[in-house]
Amino acid sequence: METAEKPETVETAERFDTARKVADAVLFEGYVLYPYRASSAKNRMRWQFGVLVPPAWAAASGEPAVQRTQLLMEPRADAVLHAEVRFLHAQRRTVRRLLPDGSYEPVEELELPDRVLVPWDEGIEERVELTASLAELTSGGLTLPFTLPAAENTEPVKGEGGAHKGEIVRRREALEGVLRIAAEELPGPYRVLRLTAVVENTGAGTATRREDALPHSLVSAHLMLGLTAGSFVSMTDPPQWAREAVAECRNEHTWPVLAGDDGAADVVLSSPIILEDHPRIAPESAGAMYDATEIDEILALRTAALTDEEKRHARGTDDRAAAVIDLAETMPPEVMERLHGAVRALREVTGPDPVPAPAVTAPDTPWWDPGADASVDPGRDRVVIEGTSVGAGSRVVLRPGKRRTDAQDLFLHGRGALVEAVLHDVDGGVHLAVTVDGDPGAEIRREQGRFLYFQPDELAPAEDS
Repeated sequence: METAEKPETVETAERFDTARKVADAVLFEGYVLYPYRASSAKNRMRWQFGVLVPPAWAAASGEPAVQRTQLLMEPRADAVLHAEVRFLHAQRRTVRRLLPDGSYEPVEELELPDRVLVPWDEGIEERVELTASLAELTSGGLTLPFTLPAAENTEPVKGEGGAHKGEIVRRREALEGVLRIAAEELPGPYRVLRLTAVVENTGAGTATRREDALPHSLVSAHLMLGLTAGSFVSMTDPPQWAREAVAECRNEHTWPVLAGDDGAADVVLSSPIILEDHPRIAPESAGAMYDATEIDEILALRTAALTDEEKRHARGTDDRAAAVIDLAETMPPEVMERLHGAVRALREVTGPDPVPAPAVTAPDTPWWDPGADASVDPGRDRVVIEGTSVGAGSRVVLRPGKRRTDAQDLFLHGRGALVEAVLHDVDGGVHLAVTVDGDPGAEIRREQGRFLYFQPDELAPAEDS
């Protein structure tokens, strides 16, 4: 891998630590999906995010060969910019069985005691690094071509008792690309630079199918940027003075977000997946599962429930898939319980920040037990709506607010309903449980305690309440 002459310093590496944890999740997102077998239909169409294909295939397919990141930064005079492009290089793996005459033949499966080896495309992490001063950036910028040569290696496969069963052949195709980065100072009262970074696949590979183009592609490509002195401007929530300039920035097939440690603005992650500023990996996450379309708890439970034969096929698909199987099988109960859910922050949508919940002093007691809290009673509590006291048994008219994310609620606008309970959450919010007039399942809802919930400003007292 070619890099700029100036090496990455320890300080820069530490600056990227927080961003790199999120970038790793981006890099391997969708790498292998549950049930983690190559034979699964979900794993037949791979590499969906941040794929930069060779120009010839881009022209034929419409997939991009270029990523463009453009953002604002406020560097100090002595600032140095560090850039790091990261991507996966698809490595094609074939499996060969040993024949009695000592030769090998390609096979679709090779049975081993603990796994079933199959052909598969593995992803090898690659990095391209560049370091530039402000003078270099503003005087035409820098261009860094990089080349990854073709390579092939062979790994023997052993069976029971160490008997030679076959071999795995891994081959990487040649890959070529370029990183271009430059900056220009914008007019105005503040010293602001617009930074443009372009990552491009310049390979000459030709293909008639996507699967043939992938070994010549930059897969899950993304860019990390770090300033030694100064800060970047948020593209998601820019300050008022920068909004017009931010709106003029053009980002293609990627989106830059602030990713500095502890909320700092000196690092940016430009990701092919839409993220918010300062993204974080959930502390409850026990390990990578590569399938962010699913909940970790569900994935872990379903993976642990796979049959032994399904697990053998998953282990033979990829080392990362094997690690997921091992993780699900060995996850302690306390870690699984932690995956069940966590509340980061809650606040009343239509009002000021609520009063914090009282601190818990007994470590073995739930931090809030409604059955033990004499200050609340859903069946007797009442709330004043438009000057009328409303509680269980009151009749109301539904007026769902525009902030509702469930479109089904909007169809209930103007319908009558019966209040079943008045509920208070731990952050001081009030919610009314209701059954809708004419609902044939109302009695079942009451038996199961499954109601529709609305906030007071989404209800009006009925005339006959």
